[in-house]
Amino acid sequence: MALPQILPSPSSSFTHKPHLNPSNFFLIPQFNNPQCQFSSKSLLQRRHRRNSNGVRCSASSSFPEKHHTGSPKSDDVVELPLFPLPLVLFPGAILPLQIFEFRYRIMMHTLLQTDLRFGVIYTDSATGTADVGCVGEVVKHERLVDDRFFLICKGQERFRVNKLVRSKPYLVAEVTWLEDRPSANGEDDVEGLANEVESYMKDVIRLSNRLNGKPEKEATDLRRNLFPTPFSFFVGSTFEGAPREQQALLELEDTAMRLKREKETLRNTLNYLSAASAVKDVFPSS
Repeated sequence: MALPQILPSPSSSFTHKPHLNPSNFFLIPQFNNPQCQFSSKSLLQRRHRRNSNGVRCSASSSFPEKHHTGSPKSDDVVELPLFPLPLVLFPGAILPLQIFEFRYRIMMHTLLQTDLRFGVIYTDSATGTADVGCVGEVVKHERLVDDRFFLICKGQERFRVNKLVRSKPYLVAEVTWLEDRPSANGEDDVEGLANEVESYMKDVIRLSNRLNGKPEKEATDLRRNLFPTPFSFFVGSTFEGAPREQQALLELEDTAMRLKREKETLRNTLNYLSAASAVKDVFPSS
């Protein structure tokens, strides 16, 4: 059965239209909200799969109302070590990593003596490496006897790569920081948009649970007192099955535009789930 398409934003450099698997759509709320009963099978499989960048990784999220107080200014230019990965990290999200490739072990030894921050940037074989990423700050680490590292990282500021400074032993780039700008349309009600997005999320969770034979519990307070901008990042982090769409959301510098795009994605997904639910009611064994 075909899944709903995500329509890319005209402002994004990505034109890919991925299909979403709703059963993978909201892995994140499962871990932070017991009312969301989604299967974590795909996440567990990914944690045990070795990828080409020499890490094992998975993503979850923890979005506190308060943010990093030492946020740099958007016009600052700094050098940042880069870690290309086949996933997208959002501000506020939690990213567990296992480091075992030699060049990234070298990077970790350097970071542990400095500020514990590096750039996570999305890469894949079809589109190459993006030029917008998110800083990952190491909040917990464990060094093993064979010099591998277990890390818990938290997403911080977004950045744009200006130029590559060096590529060996690991990538280092000159970057500038990205911040959301005031909406071009001053009439946009970002608070209202955030509430609409939350409502769609609740409906998607409810119907997905129903289709998977899980209790249809009402998901409450998905925003958890988050302001619209961090909430939009949280929503983007739950679109785990579509990293190119996540990258497009990460690149947007307008909270209202990000929420509108997420609203459209959730509405398409809800339409698909509603149709699938209707078919299941008519043909229970299908």
